Amino acid sequence: MFFYSLVVAVQASIALAIPLANPTVSLDSATVTGITEGQVSKFFSIPYAQPPTGDRRFRAPEPVTPYTGSINATSIKPVCPQQKSELPSKPNGVDEKVYDFVTGKLEAANVPESEDCLNLNVLKPVNATPESKLPVVVWIFGGGFQAGFSTQLDGSTVVEKSINLGQPVIHVSMDYRSNGFGFMASQEIKAAGVGNLGLRDQREALRWVQRYIGAFGGDPTKVTIWGQSSGAISAALQMVTNGGDTEDLFRAAFLQSGAPISVGDISHGQVYYNQVVSETGCSEAVDTLACLRTVPYQNLSDAINNTPPIFSYQSLHLTWLPRVDGDFITDVPAHLVQQGKVANIPFVSGNCDDEGTLFSFTSLNVTTDDAVREYLRTVLLPSDVPEAEIDNLMRVYSANVTEGSPYDTGYFNALTPQFKRLASIQGDLVFQAPRRFLVQSLGGKQDTWSFVSKRLKSTAFIGSGHGTDLLNVYGGGDMADYLIRFAANLDPNGNTGIDWPKYTTATPNMLTFQDDALQRLVITQDTYRKEALQVATRVLMEHPLL
Repeated sequence: MFFYSLVVAVQASIALAIPLANPTVSLDSATVTGITEGQVSKFFSIPYAQPPTGDRRFRAPEPVTPYTGSINATSIKPVCPQQKSELPSKPNGVDEKVYDFVTGKLEAANVPESEDCLNLNVLKPVNATPESKLPVVVWIFGGGFQAGFSTQLDGSTVVEKSINLGQPVIHVSMDYRSNGFGFMASQEIKAAGVGNLGLRDQREALRWVQRYIGAFGGDPTKVTIWGQSSGAISAALQMVTNGGDTEDLFRAAFLQSGAPISVGDISHGQVYYNQVVSETGCSEAVDTLACLRTVPYQNLSDAINNTPPIFSYQSLHLTWLPRVDGDFITDVPAHLVQQGKVANIPFVSGNCDDEGTLFSFTSLNVTTDDAVREYLRTVLLPSDVPEAEIDNLMRVYSANVTEGSPYDTGYFNALTPQFKRLASIQGDLVFQAPRRFLVQSLGGKQDTWSFVSKRLKSTAFIGSGHGTDLLNVYGGGDMADYLIRFAANLDPNGNTGIDWPKYTTATPNMLTFQDDALQRLVITQDTYRKEALQVATRVLMEHPLL
């Protein structure tokens, strides 16, 4: 018996000493080589479209030609150009780890950048084969449409979690053009039919998944698009483009802190286009867009970086974002939902409780009622919002700090007399009101689930702030269980957690992630701030925010 055990031990040690062969996958006539770590095989930076460089700059993505030869997918290539943003000062008392995590998704990281960046990553269980037909989650990163990249968060944690749940999935993430490179907006852009290029990049990546994911063990008929913040807004806009026809590119959507936002015509970005044209020396060109395609990369990047970033005084009145171009987005997105031009698929849509806190650190000089009114009238809201509606917003969003965000924290977290009020207004206008409009419009008509995360509520000034729910997914928490089961079965329920009932207008159920010692899950009703969100929604429907 001892000899047998010794032989087994020696064999095991030899096996551990021999490195595993790198995993390979065949795409067309090419061999793609990745790496294996633990239970996951990883294939990084596979091109899914032609490089958008030279004359392809400011044009829709072109599909890759059939792959040939050998493709080294063992390391991460440069990411798409990032708009630089100086973070607001961290208020004393804010948890540094939480602050760094949530702001890290919204600022440009110190990583190599290049216009040649339309690549994606595939993470799969080690034993997945072309016969496995596994569900696929396609992650769309957030970053305020100004920055972010596909490998900011480690998708292997999701794949490992899925394996441990006995419902393995494949994780795909793509890089796409953001800021001025992906969302340049003007009459010139509209006339050329090249608006919303970042969204078009995402769509091309989804087409790539249909063609090639089977080689990795994925099932192209079982794709769930999933994103957070601008990534969730992007996924929601993929639901309303093309008259709601998914082209069978995806069958479900999981939206964290993002819904069809209130945006207007692409000409609303003209002032930023003109600024970039001026700073790159293209003002005198007969065709300014053609001129921008010839500008040296660094000059164009510098000009884009000179436009207001997300952590500026105008905050969520974003410089770069999707807009109505008459082609990819044919109308105000909420109007498209209202018209029924939205994908008829199961979806999940949820928020963090305190979405607006992080974005209110840049307006701490707004400390009086009059200053709040002026900020709404001249910075956050479009100029055509009537004074009566601003009066309504001022009324339903009280200056009483006990009613502001972080919610349910009483007199605490009042950085200024108006901080919690502005945080409440910004969080509702951009995140909460669009979500509630979406789920109330579609709940009961198609399978709909909604949630609110109140975790990390004790974080000073941020509370359950924007992005904190990602710790519950990419950290392997209970939200990841629901995501994985939803991707696998089109139903988030299973043998862990509590039963999560569907959302309907009659019974607006919300799975609530509590912030107590037991980190409980409870079902609550989506009725909070009823009048305030009604006013916010009315403003958004009649006066596109951006």
